[in-house]
Amino acid sequence: MSDAAAAGGAPLLARLQAEQVAARKAQDRGRVLLLGTVVSEARNRELALRRALTDDDVVEVLRKAVKKRREASGVYAQAGRADMADREAAEAVALETFLPAAVDPEEIRAAIREAVANGATAVGAGMGAVLPRFKGRVDGAVVSALVREALAAR
Repeated sequence: MSDAAAAGGAPLLARLQAEQVAARKAQDRGRVLLLGTVVSEARNRELALRRALTDDDVVEVLRKAVKKRREASGVYAQAGRADMADREAAEAVALETFLPAAVDPEEIRAAIREAVANGATAVGAGMGAVLPRFKGRVDGAVVSALVREALAAR
């Protein structure tokens, strides 16, 4: 276990490491590799930030890892490699289990309506008003699409 996890820095990182150890004991090579990659990405993030990671930092690393795998799955599917596309999609689903519960789209829409009512007339302004409320719990692409939808309906 890392010093940050032992000191209570990021319980989510400690959970990822514990899952990796359990996968190692179960000799689940794919899961060990997946979790090892994410833990390594988290460590690299920790070095880049020059401070102990918080759960929000680890969630950000996980979201990026899920996004990478979703994109890779799409590329493999377009190339006719269904086996690789399925593997990448399964990895994305496995990583999503570590993410906090998703925010209800209606809650996001309500925040967007409020932002538009307060004068947000561009996508950037709308996202700037909404994203901080849901930091780490919602995908920026989802918010962007909903903001565009709200501004178009205006």
